[in-house]
Amino acid sequence: MDKIKRFFLSFEQSFSLLFLLKWTFICLLIGAFTGSASAVFLWTLEWATNYREANLWIIAFLPIAGLVIGLSYHYYGESVVKGNNLLLEEFHSPKKIIPFKMAPLVFLGTILTHLFGGSAGREGTAVQIGGAIADQFTKIFKLSNLDRKIILIAGISAGFASVFGTPLAGAIFALEVMIIGRIKFDAIIPSFLAAIFANYFCDFWKISHHTHYTISRVADLTPATVLWSLLAGIIFGLVSMLFSKSTHFWGNLFKRTIKYPPLRPVIGGTILAITWYLIGTTKYIGLGVPTIVDAFNIDLNSYDFLLKLLFTSFTLGAGFKGGEVTPLFFIGATLGNVLIWFIPLPMPLLAGMGFVAVFAGATNTPIACTIMGIELFGIESGVFIALACITSYLFSGHSGIYAAQIIGSSKHIFFKKEKGLTLTEIDKLRNKN
Repeated sequence: MDKIKRFFLSFEQSFSLLFLLKWTFICLLIGAFTGSASAVFLWTLEWATNYREANLWIIAFLPIAGLVIGLSYHYYGESVVKGNNLLLEEFHSPKKIIPFKMAPLVFLGTILTHLFGGSAGREGTAVQIGGAIADQFTKIFKLSNLDRKIILIAGISAGFASVFGTPLAGAIFALEVMIIGRIKFDAIIPSFLAAIFANYFCDFWKISHHTHYTISRVADLTPATVLWSLLAGIIFGLVSMLFSKSTHFWGNLFKRTIKYPPLRPVIGGTILAITWYLIGTTKYIGLGVPTIVDAFNIDLNSYDFLLKLLFTSFTLGAGFKGGEVTPLFFIGATLGNVLIWFIPLPMPLLAGMGFVAVFAGATNTPIACTIMGIELFGIESGVFIALACITSYLFSGHSGIYAAQIIGSSKHIFFKKEKGLTLTEIDKLRNKN
């Protein structure tokens, strides 16, 4: 009997070895292509930002950029216009390979958005590039539907990790974002491998760099500071819910009022260009990295987070391309910066907590965001980061920027009926009631 057990045990390890070798090879390819694409994307994005800031007159052409983006997706990219939500839908209900054209379309759309003065991020672009590249290997290697789910996770992981330089957070984000409250553990090795390889190849080319943030002061861990951290987390969660609902509101409003899709970013771009001219600042345009850095060091305006929330949700709702995450970093860090008015925690710590906690609530990924905070700011602030992220996740409710996310485990015992529904379906049910 012992011999039989040993035989099957060794047989199982053989399968594990084959699984490891197979996914190491596939993830090396995904990491190489996605990491290299992210390096080019980051370099191009930096060029677009610098050129715009040196030539502010170009913002007047934001409506034209919107027209180009709108026409591109309407006539050539209708099958990939859902962006990140398409990746989630294909994960839950596999139908057909993600068209590779998703990658160049979102790349071009994001660069145009930033070059001409839209308020957007970069995570969505990197994730879509990674997902589109990875899914091509489904066809090349003739993978099963089960393996295809794993490869989509690997692609998302590679894109996220390489664009932010956070391989651990990228790997966990891809595992956590697919189903709220559930993690797909059979994809854990491919997710980590793809993230590590993509981050390596992004750095390998040395044509781009990641911004470094520092929490210079951390509070002592006491019952009082824990309670203050929970209060901050509640506020971060409510603001992340506001961002998610604002983005969906503007998107639905543009769809209802402007029936011809290419005109939506034209109208939206016109409103944004006029607004930028009237307020006389580019502080809320693009990524907003300089302001994020300032949030850790100096006092900022109390309304910075609210204006960034408004402009980013409007930009994306109008049909411009880019991600939500870096703007969420901006919103969270600047919000944390002003919470110093009534929460007695160090300003750099509150900015760092908000940086990741608003992101956690908007994407429903508290574990990934906690790891990201530790990767970016160090373990010293880890407990405060974790408290803010998990509380924000709880208080953001069943909302999020990814409408195709499925509820795997409800956040509250009173909402068990929502298990298995997408965030879109939950919104429809609530609107009926």
